[in-house]
Order: sequence, then structure tokens, then C-alpha cells
Amino acid sequence: MRFLPVCLLLALSLAAPSSLAAPPSVQKRMERRGETEMLARQVLEGGIPVHTAVSRLRLLREEAFAAQLLVRALPGVLEPRRLRDVVAVLAGLEVRSAEPALVRLAGNGDGPVRMYAAQGLGRLRSRQIGVLLPLLEDKSSGVRREAARALGASRISKAGRPLVVAAKTEPELEVRAALLEAAGAAGDKRQVPALKAFLDDSSESTRFAAARGLCLLGSPDGFAYARKLLDSEDRFVRRQGLALHESLPVKKTAPSLRPLLEDQDRALAAGAARILYQGGDKTMLEWLVLASWNAKGEEKLTYEKELEALHLADDRRKAILRKAGVVK
Repeated sequence: MRFLPVCLLLALSLAAPSSLAAPPSVQKRMERRGETEMLARQVLEGGIPVHTAVSRLRLLREEAFAAQLLVRALPGVLEPRRLRDVVAVLAGLEVRSAEPALVRLAGNGDGPVRMYAAQGLGRLRSRQIGVLLPLLEDKSSGVRREAARALGASRISKAGRPLVVAAKTEPELEVRAALLEAAGAAGDKRQVPALKAFLDDSSESTRFAAARGLCLLGSPDGFAYARKLLDSEDRFVRRQGLALHESLPVKKTAPSLRPLLEDQDRALAAGAARILYQGGDKTMLEWLVLASWNAKGEEKLTYEKELEALHLADDRRKAILRKAGVVK
């Protein structure tokens, strides 16, 4: 039989007052809190997959309350598998109040726990680089990878050099790629020459990650590499060239991506429009909606895939179509 930690039982009992005679809005909030308590209990008992718990808690909009319950219960979670699940959920909730707990867990003796803790710190864009930098030398490749990503997400430029230095000796290709991209995300332009040197590496993933890092730093060398990929006759290679422009401001991507709006490969055109929109060109949302409206068959799905990534609401779509005069 499984037993819940005493601290969680106390938290649950205090958080569940009677809802009798409460206003409807309060009753709904208390119902959400009740379901949140149940989900926290299931996480602690191992009765629910991590991704399911995170998705449901986000839907309930009770991430902060769930994180509070789980953090309080941490001292009583002794089974390694349960602790991994709890930390993975905390990482997925992206709650700032959980940062101190994640910092402590980054020094845990269990590799997966350290990995999830680093992942959580990355999602919070934590500036605790004093905690993350030592993890670049961790024995676990998963920990090194997530620490690299977290350091890139921190946007602290002084993390750039340690990331490049670590990449030079990193044996795992996936981790090396994370290190190089993170070096660009950190924002230290002084690392451009070091990243450029990786463009001649024998590993395709290393070359791509270096180019991505260079693009994030706004280096012409990165965009020149992307241009070569976009000029390829292989559509999969061209997709790689497009991917190098993800999350960049439109002033950097427009010269390369605007011509793609007329490309015969409509999937490439639709992807270019989405990236331009996310980079700041708001007219590209109308472009995608109207392109989808006028398309037929599988081509329509191409545009809808990109619109789905933007979480376009139905009322917004209708407003765009009305403005264009295609619907009343």
C-alpha cells in the first residue's frame, strides 16, 4: 500500500474547505483545486503519466497550486522513480516559485532527476548559471544536454564561451549540437569565430548546430550557410535551411524568406510565412489564412499545419476572411 507524505495530506486537507453556498465562480475554482489535488496525489503515487498530468494541470490553469503541493511533498518522496516523475512534472509546469526547488534538485545524486531539474530551469529561463555551468561536465549526457539548453535560454552572454569550450571536447553529437546552438542563443558575438570553425566539421548535425548558433547571433556566415541549404534541389535539405531561421526577428529573416512565399514548394512557403509572422510581420497571418482559404486538397493541409502551430482562434480567422471580403 502506498502512503502519501504527511505534508501533502495536511496541504490537501487545508486546501479543501466546504463549497456549500459559495458563489458559482468560487465553486468552479474549488472544483479545479480539488482535481489539482487529485492529480498531485496521482503523480506522487505513480498513477498517471507525466505528460498527462502536465497537460491536465495546464488546462485547469492551476500550475502554481500544483507546484506548491509537489514542492511541499518533496522531502517525503524517497523512491527514485517517484522523485523523477515529480521533478519532471515540476519542470513541465514552468512555475517560477518552483525554481529554488529545481536548483536544489540539480545537485541530486540521480542523473534523471538532475536532467529534469536542468530542463525545468531552462524552461524558466533561469539565470542561475552558477548551478548550470558545472552540469556541462556531468557524467550523464542527458544532464549535459539540458544544462546547455538552459544556459542558452538564460540569454546570459558570459555563458557563451564555456558552451563553446565544452563543445570542443563533447563526444556525444546530440549534446554537442545543443552546446553550439546554446552558445548562439546566449548572445555573445565574440563566439562567432569559434562557431564558424565548426562549419567544417565532419558531422552534419554539428555543422547545422553551428550555423544555427551563428544565425542566432546575427552572423552573415550563418545566413550564408542557410542560403546554401535553401538553394538545394533536395526538399528535405531546403527544410533544414528554413529551420535555421526559426524564432529570429523578421529584419534578419526577411531577405531569405520573403522570396520563398512564391516558391513552388508550398510547404516551404507556408513555413516561411509562419516564421516571418512569429518574427514580427503580422501581415503573414492574413497571408496564411487566405492561402488556406483558396487552396484545395492536400495543399490546404499545408497551410493549416502552420496555422495550427500559431493556435489561431476561429473568431480571428473569420475576422480576417471578412476583412478580405471572402465571407460575410
